[in-house]
Amino acid sequence: MGRTRTYEWEDPALTAAAVGQSSGLDFLREMQAGRLPAAPVSATVDFRLEEVEKGRAVFSLVPGEEHYNPIGSVHGGIYATLLDSAAGCAVQSTLPQGVAYTSLDLTVKFLRRITVDTGRVRAIGTVVSSGRQTALAQAQLVDATDRVLAHATSTCMLFPLPAA
Repeated sequence: MGRTRTYEWEDPALTAAAVGQSSGLDFLREMQAGRLPAAPVSATVDFRLEEVEKGRAVFSLVPGEEHYNPIGSVHGGIYATLLDSAAGCAVQSTLPQGVAYTSLDLTVKFLRRITVDTGRVRAIGTVVSSGRQTALAQAQLVDATDRVLAHATSTCMLFPLPAA
């Protein structure tokens, strides 16, 4: 018998319209508090922004069967999604009003398998270096005992948003 999962998300245009209207940190805090809708991908994958401060963002996920690949463990794309979100939002948390970012690359190293038995995992992103046009961030995916499951680095391009 097949399994099903149902989920909902809010209009992503609401959140997209708010990008750059405040500092990146304030924007993320509004999302974390539920005053701005989370990205639809967070509903699809079922992860959430757990912590945010300047230069740091933490996302969490409780792995389920719906995250599995054909060999019975969490798919690498789920790892990458969490790590990309953490690294990118760490960069976003440092941006002033009117500035946005986009990821230029993501390099992921998978160190341990994740299954439903792993329990809740956290992707902890931090900014390594930030300049006028690019920022470098890293993220670690850890289990409840802070054992590193995967590591990533990401380069982000920074750019001014057009005046409204």
